[in-house]
Amino acid sequence: MVKKLLFITFLVTIVSCQEAKVTPVLSTSTLALLEKSKLLQERALQLEQKVQSYQATYDTIEVGAALLTALSDDAFVDVEKISTNFILDIKYATNDNFLNEAVYSCAKCYVRAKMAKALYAVSKKFMKLGYRIKLFDCYRPYSVQKAMWKLYPNPGYVADPKGGSIHNRGAAVDMTLTDLTGQELDMGTAFDHFGREANHTYTQLPAAVLANRKLLRSTMEAQGFSIIRTEWWHYNYKTTPRFPIADFRWECE
Repeated sequence: MVKKLLFITFLVTIVSCQEAKVTPVLSTSTLALLEKSKLLQERALQLEQKVQSYQATYDTIEVGAALLTALSDDAFVDVEKISTNFILDIKYATNDNFLNEAVYSCAKCYVRAKMAKALYAVSKKFMKLGYRIKLFDCYRPYSVQKAMWKLYPNPGYVADPKGGSIHNRGAAVDMTLTDLTGQELDMGTAFDHFGREANHTYTQLPAAVLANRKLLRSTMEAQGFSIIRTEWWHYNYKTTPRFPIADFRWECE
């Protein structure tokens, strides 16, 4: 009886071994290499998608540039119709400004066509360097200028409505730079920081911040823009004769 049981056990063992599947065991280093390869493939796909996106953006730029040639220098232009490279963060269309209230009905950036051509050109230069322009304010209606002066009558930061601001003439922008993904460069202070730290002459800042300000300023000035001493974000485009003060309000979609 015992011999019979042993024989049956032997047969069952043989059959089990024949039917068992062998599962390969990968080493930790092999698994790590496979995971790294997967990540590299994902990054390559993301890079390809970005390249395609930027190519489409450059194509849009060329179309926008063609539109500018048909306009007179004093015509107002919506910068978003020139290029999709511009990032809009129009502060006066929000409560995030020194007025603590929205004074624009919607976020738009209009400038005179002559300035738009220069802004378009400098945007292309920044893109080649790996940066984009972010705009905080552009053309500003004269009525808004008067409201700002009433709240903060300091000519170091707000232009007296008696003479008007270059913003009111459509020939100034408040801006900063971002990387190609939209991440802002560190400029040391926030937009509309009314303090000496925002001055171009203030140097008690980290080297990286000073380098970012220098990059912005030197590139803008090379394209015909000028600064005001107290605000690192403000750039004028000088024209002769000056454009007249305007007070129109843009339409919101």
